[in-house]
Amino acid sequence: MTQRLHLVFGGELINPSTNAFKDVEDIDIVGMFPNYEAAYNAWKSAAQRTVDNAHMRYFIAHIHRLRDEETEASPTEELDN
Repeated sequence: MTQRLHLVFGGELINPSTNAFKDVEDIDIVGMFPNYEAAYNAWKSAAQRTVDNAHMRYFIAHIHRLRDEETEASPTEELDN
């Protein structure tokens, strides 16, 4: 069974029209979730708590898409190459 992990995180952006964080040290890690539905619910809750701050954004990262063990790694991923 494939595990589809999702990371929910957010923070204050430098400019609301970009995805650059104002302070990377201050990123809010909401948590890791076993499926999209749980991640979406956590994302929605975090986003609603900060709705009054236009610079605050939360994101869902599809961790399972970052690394597929069945696919050969690119040369940049391998330190020995």
